[in-house]
Amino acid sequence: MPPGHRTRLLAALAAILTVAAGLTVRATAGGWFGASAGDALYTVLVYALIVFVRPRIIPVRAASGALALSWAVELAQLTPVPAALSEVSVVARLVLGSTFGVADLVAYAAGAVLAWAAHTLFGRGRRHRPERAGVPS
Repeated sequence: MPPGHRTRLLAALAAILTVAAGLTVRATAGGWFGASAGDALYTVLVYALIVFVRPRIIPVRAASGALALSWAVELAQLTPVPAALSEVSVVARLVLGSTFGVADLVAYAAGAVLAWAAHTLFGRGRRHRPERAGVPS
């Protein structure tokens, strides 16, 4: 399987697992931890989607893009638009949220760092894997 396809497959799997983790956190954890973990996972999901679309992107750029998009969505909550859309659509509420919170910005940064670290560690492991003679990896 070509490296780009493998990366897309892994990014899709990461996105699915991230959504599952987010739904689990939402259903089981409350309070500060639940909210912060959900926000961090939101950015991890954005990261996975960026890697899916651009499989050759370097981790720091994917993390920067995921963080920038997450922060943009959060800052948009300073306007009445996300709250209005959230009132009429569950999907809008899940994607856009409705109220601004400074703590959310920190959680998004934590999610970007987590995704960057996982991608970097995974990539490093793949780069240092010895190849067998005559067998492409």
